[in-house]
Amino acid sequence: MGRTSSNVSLASGRSLDSPGRTQWIQFAVIIGLLAILYHGIVASLVHDWWEDPNFSHGFFVPLFSVYVIWQQRKKLADLQLRPNWFGLVVMCGGLGILMAGVFGAELFLSRSSLVILLAGLIIYFGGWKYFQALLFPWAVLFLMIPIPVIIFNQVALPLQFLASKLAGGLLGFIGVPVLREGNVIHLPAIDLEVVEACSGIRSLVSLGTLAVIYGYLLESSVPRRISLALAAIPVAVVANGLRIMGTGLMGQYWDPEKAEGFFHSFSGWVIFMLSLSMLYLLHRSFSLWDGVRKVAAQ
Repeated sequence: MGRTSSNVSLASGRSLDSPGRTQWIQFAVIIGLLAILYHGIVASLVHDWWEDPNFSHGFFVPLFSVYVIWQQRKKLADLQLRPNWFGLVVMCGGLGILMAGVFGAELFLSRSSLVILLAGLIIYFGGWKYFQALLFPWAVLFLMIPIPVIIFNQVALPLQFLASKLAGGLLGFIGVPVLREGNVIHLPAIDLEVVEACSGIRSLVSLGTLAVIYGYLLESSVPRRISLALAAIPVAVVANGLRIMGTGLMGQYWDPEKAEGFFHSFSGWVIFMLSLSMLYLLHRSFSLWDGVRKVAAQ
């Protein structure tokens, strides 16, 4: 009887261990296939982060996502893994997006397909509850992908006119003679053309990413985190308008050539500092509002 029971327990132990080994083998095979499929796409993505300052925030997005997962490690460890076959459907959808991106020469699609495939892997090996727990750090990964060209072209021109209109209005408000024609601002000493690269759309993406990270790290309230992320849009527009106004003032009252150099060389740094300062002031206003409410309640 003892020998029989030990054989039964050994056999049952093997039957219990084999699904785990099978899943690990499947996981290793899929990771290998992903490396084969995406090594070129990931390399081009990292190249864009390195070469274009407007997309350099991409380096920090995966690190931030890993940090969020690490913070939730205890919660994730308590979750029971419930693999779901629907993950395969999601992965097939990601592969379809990859094919559309490769054959259509659309980098955004091919890069986004990797994030979709990661969602499929999480659902397939962990289940829906596991994916729900990882939804935020997974969704954040889309911020590391440069915006698609079609969206850039549709949004850049309105932002050019908005930035030039705001800068022209500010210059006129402080008494500087100004004439605006479309996206061109005419001053007595200098003409400023707000071209596509100066529309502020790329800095808007970087600022939006910064606002998401800032809100997660320094604000516990989810509605306020969302408010900070949405505030990145008007903050980026106002900061860009102030940058153009500063360039106009420098060209008008100092040196047009130095103003042009400032406009192109230090614009990213200036808009970053302005935007970060405005986000900080907005966040501080939340705390001040809480203080006013507490005093009023007493």
